[in-house]
Amino acid sequence: MSYGKKDEDADSGLVKIDRTQVFQEARLFNSSPIQPRRCRVLLTKIALLLYTGEKFPTTEATTLFFGISKLFQNKDASLRQMVHLVIKELANSAEDTIMVTSTIMKDTGGSTDSIYRPNAIRALCRIIDATTVQSIERVMKTAIVDKNPSVSSSALVSSYHLLPIARDVVKRWQSETQEAAASTKSSGGFSLGFSSSGNLPVNNSTMTQYHAIGLLYQMRMHDRMALVKMVQQFGAAGAVRNPAAIVMLVRLAAQLAEEDPQLRKPMMQLLDGWLRHKSEMVNFEAAKAICDMRDVSDAEVSQAVHVLQMFLSSPRAVTKFAALRILHTIASFKPHVVSVCNQDIEMLISNSNRSIATFAITTLLKTGNEASVDRLMKQISGFMSEITDEFKITIVEAIRTLCLKFPSKQAGMLQFLSGILRDEGGYEFKRAVVESMFDLIKFVPESKEEALAHLCEFIEDCEFTKLAVRILHLLGVEGPKTSQPTKYIRYIYNRVVLENAIVRAAAVTALAKFGVGQKDPEVKRSVEVLLTRCLDDVDDEVRDRAALNLRLMHEEDDELADRFVKNENMFSLPFFEQQLVEYVTSDDKSAFDTPFDISKIPVVTREQADAEDRTKKLTATTPSLKPPKAGPTKAAPSAAEAAASASAAAQKYAQELMQIPEMKEFGAVLKSSPLVELTEAETEYVVGVVKHIFKEHIVLQYEIKNTLPSTILENVSVVATPSEEDELEEVFIVQAEKLETDVPGKVYVAFRKVNGEGSLPISTFSNVLKFTSKEIDPTTNEPEESGYDDEYEVSDFDLAGSDYVIPTFASNFAHVWEQVGAQGEEAEETLQLSGVKSIAEATEQLAKALSLQPLEGTDVPVNQTTHTLKLLGKTVNGGRVVANVRMAYSSKTGVATKITVRSEEEGVAALVVASIA
Repeated sequence: MSYGKKDEDADSGLVKIDRTQVFQEARLFNSSPIQPRRCRVLLTKIALLLYTGEKFPTTEATTLFFGISKLFQNKDASLRQMVHLVIKELANSAEDTIMVTSTIMKDTGGSTDSIYRPNAIRALCRIIDATTVQSIERVMKTAIVDKNPSVSSSALVSSYHLLPIARDVVKRWQSETQEAAASTKSSGGFSLGFSSSGNLPVNNSTMTQYHAIGLLYQMRMHDRMALVKMVQQFGAAGAVRNPAAIVMLVRLAAQLAEEDPQLRKPMMQLLDGWLRHKSEMVNFEAAKAICDMRDVSDAEVSQAVHVLQMFLSSPRAVTKFAALRILHTIASFKPHVVSVCNQDIEMLISNSNRSIATFAITTLLKTGNEASVDRLMKQISGFMSEITDEFKITIVEAIRTLCLKFPSKQAGMLQFLSGILRDEGGYEFKRAVVESMFDLIKFVPESKEEALAHLCEFIEDCEFTKLAVRILHLLGVEGPKTSQPTKYIRYIYNRVVLENAIVRAAAVTALAKFGVGQKDPEVKRSVEVLLTRCLDDVDDEVRDRAALNLRLMHEEDDELADRFVKNENMFSLPFFEQQLVEYVTSDDKSAFDTPFDISKIPVVTREQADAEDRTKKLTATTPSLKPPKAGPTKAAPSAAEAAASASAAAQKYAQELMQIPEMKEFGAVLKSSPLVELTEAETEYVVGVVKHIFKEHIVLQYEIKNTLPSTILENVSVVATPSEEDELEEVFIVQAEKLETDVPGKVYVAFRKVNGEGSLPISTFSNVLKFTSKEIDPTTNEPEESGYDDEYEVSDFDLAGSDYVIPTFASNFAHVWEQVGAQGEEAEETLQLSGVKSIAEATEQLAKALSLQPLEGTDVPVNQTTHTLKLLGKTVNGGRVVANVRMAYSSKTGVATKITVRSEEEGVAALVVASIA
């Protein structure tokens, strides 16, 4: 069947089938004798209506269902096949469908060559309910091991649908499912059955193995040892013939390797073996699984890269594209491993398939060095006009990463970006180029003035309002800081004259930033003249902005004007949005009687916003190629996701703490730590702690979950004892009144800083969980009146120097390093990180342990043997903390580090170093 444009008109006739007319025609099912051909046509119309989303009302569906069931009197095999198919689809909307169970069960055991048996099995499993599954157990077991692969597959797929309603019954079919998975017998030719959707014929001579292994996984997904045994059993050479089934085993092996470090080595051996499988889809899946493995080593990934390198010379374009796409992803975090393929990849730059050529160029950009960047940029320019916007964006994203990786090459990259900005393209492409230039301005200061000049030229002929507004805002922020701010005023005022109202309003605000706080009277007078002209604008928004800014320019209080026009702080927008939604959608009808309190919205500095933005830029340049897991395992979050998650969690904690009356007088939360696990996840009581820092207080928030069944905990509290009792004094404990099974609760313990608000107390806390345990009466489902008091000791944790440090961004590390060194103190420590497998892992762990922000792209190591990590933060008191970490990696001893920390506050540098010492 062709799915081309020419078939649209031909197919449109089928869509015009009227449900009411079809229902009236259904009287045909009551005629005698039965007419098989006419009935098949009518059943096809009903199936078409059902598959296109048409719903029959319950009464009509029931009438149709029992009318169709009368067709069982006829022995025509094709008619019976359609009857089962339509009954299966009507089963969800019709009533009393279970009455035809015995009739359908007879069809499931027909002769071996009956083509309707698979559909009969599927229909049977749709009309029964949870209470009658056991009655068809013998039928299903027989069908699962049937010699006809179509019958076996239909039984296995139907078992998937039965699992949610009768898991215990279906789990008894494991031995039969195991036999089906191990069977490699073919049906002796092309076996015409139906796919799991019930429509399309497939050759399922070995597809049974795929369905069987999938069902086995569903049965054993909570038994890790059974899964390991299954993967090892079927992972043996020749045990499974179906490539799709092996792909599922590959994903299971990768999942097990990530979940349990002890299984990593045997699972990696299996994955390595599948790299040499005769099926390309298995090779690619195994290569993706290895390359996507968390903390994968160079040795583990080298064989996968070698296999992908061989695919680069394949005559098939799709094979080359798939191999390049995986290599493109690996190059983001292990460029030195992919660099061995550079010669083969360079041969694909001139490939006629521009998709392949694009990925070849972007992969080389990631694996090449500074010397090769210029040559690659010239080659890119040659075919930019021949590719679609989608691939142009891919190239621009790669260039953006290079801008941050090789700042010294910013001139050539900026020239390239400004060139393609003049080319034809849609909004997304232009936005990607503009965003890349924004990054250069923000993170590579020496490129600022040239990049601003190119953006000024672009808005002279920009057809996208959103981009023009963003560029004008940037000109307003960065223009006044340049050596010659007046040259940008002309470009901005041109927008007031020539553009629409939205752009004119943005231009007025940008102009005001040049006038407010301006020391040069000539510049200030020029801006005032231009803003005065805007008072006659036809749009009220433009006029209002001009009037407001003129008033601020005449304001004697420069601080007030700066706060309105040049304020570098901003609200935390995710938290702001959440609070507004809760306020508007509140169920409390009196909620609007109280005005929305904007003072509760946390304010973040532009440095903090830039730091988070840079993390997102570095981690979001390459789409993830992580394959979907066969189970519910979650992938490791990216740095950007982790940062966003931590920010959202801190805002949530702050909101919860403000609801506790005892803590309202503490003021705002200065910092909240990530959750620290104090027990294993499998223990009776799962406990974690979050450390909240206030100006004069420390609050410990204990997250507690009771995992014991049929037990309830009451009056739950935690006795937290600091090792330095002379620095912290307990104020109060907010206990959890009741903890039901698997329902988390919170306990708060508050301490006062004995030495005042500026102190940073360091201590180790011992923790004892205290509670009253009560059994739940199974008859009443209520807790017993009497219980017994109990205690449960959990692990100690530290309140360290890093708990008082907040990550902060700066564009020039060397300048900050010298500034802090001249004003403050320095501490130094040398450590051997023997358990760390790579420089990249050490970089991530150290930045997290020190609670500092990586600067100048040092969070993405380029060299895998030596690296210098540059970090910056500030204490909750506002003093800056800067760290320089030099690292060297050896496969024998791990990562050796020398950490040097400088701080503006006395004693802080030593406290921060002690956080990891």
